[in-house]
Amino acid sequence: NTKAQIVYRVMHDLTLSLDKIEKGGYEHFMLKEIMEQPTVLRDCLRGRISDEGHVKLAGITLMEEEFKNARRIIICGCGTSWHSALVGEYLIESLAKIPVEVEYASEFRYRNPVLFKDDIIIVISQSGETADTLEAVRIAQLNGCKSFGLVNVVGSSIARATDSGVYLHIGPEIGVASTKAFTGQVACLAMLAIDLAQRNGNMTTGQAREMAHALLETPALIEKMLSEENCEKIKRIAATYRYAHNFLYLGRGFNFPVALEGALKLKEISYIHAEGYPAAEMKHGPIALIDRMMPVIIIAPKNDATYTKVASAIEEVLAREGCVIAVTTDGNDDLDEKCEFVIKVPDITEELNPLITIIPLQLLSYYIAKFRGCEIDQPRNLAKSVTVE
Repeated sequence: NTKAQIVYRVMHDLTLSLDKIEKGGYEHFMLKEIMEQPTVLRDCLRGRISDEGHVKLAGITLMEEEFKNARRIIICGCGTSWHSALVGEYLIESLAKIPVEVEYASEFRYRNPVLFKDDIIIVISQSGETADTLEAVRIAQLNGCKSFGLVNVVGSSIARATDSGVYLHIGPEIGVASTKAFTGQVACLAMLAIDLAQRNGNMTTGQAREMAHALLETPALIEKMLSEENCEKIKRIAATYRYAHNFLYLGRGFNFPVALEGALKLKEISYIHAEGYPAAEMKHGPIALIDRMMPVIIIAPKNDATYTKVASAIEEVLAREGCVIAVTTDGNDDLDEKCEFVIKVPDITEELNPLITIIPLQLLSYYIAKFRGCEIDQPRNLAKSVTVE
């Protein structure tokens, strides 16, 4: 070290099978990682939900008193992790009734945030090495706050720096555009919200069991979404819109962050300009952009509490000759005759919709990028782990 002292480092064996970092017959890592989401989500959930539907995360147990007495939770992340954090905000406030704020880690570190010692800072990072997110941990420590990490890479900097946390257990993610990390993060945040709600009494045993069992069903539902028939349908949609210059993604409630994530995926790998908005905000500006050349993807599951409001947004787009691609639930035929394309997804409890509705958007981005001849696994100007400011 700088004092001329010999430093002995602990060696760790890498326990990783070769097939985890190979394409496994797929053309791109991104497609492989989309397709393996049912498997990795089962790995993520395994051992954390009992047969009786009781959710228990060891990381929460280590900080049980802190979570019980938390004034608020602040979740920090960047990119896809910020989008999953938004889903986490909806989940924790809805189920556990704990106030939550979501911050871009890059903004959090420079805006001199007002923190209290009974705040908990949750940081989310696939790699566990994101520079801005790691700095959020340091700020938490300087202010006497406990920090909790959601990371995928075991032994990463954030995993070591935080007071406690949860590993995603989704395996290595090679493609730069994150796919399975998003669903893994949302699954962990759902478990965290259920666990907290059980511990603080805001969910009955029966309610928690019902939500936990619904969560356990999501891998099978995603498997259904990834059928060859569905993939071919989404491929046809991609072929239709591959030359579009702009896309607009709209969603409300739990599906607003999905709209943001869907738009990000398209931007990252196809280089098409795309924006995500809350559906109700369309009339506050973006509606001026609507014309026949602007595809609008609207996430409108029938079980969404704001479904009628989202359906109204669809009518507004159609009235301006916009092209609507709707994502809705199986059995809902309301939109079939109105929209250019309708993608049906399996029905699930509203709180877990993001785990299902994001799947067709990931596939659509992938197929559009492929039709355009883009470099999918390593998009220009992007890096998998952002370790600098």
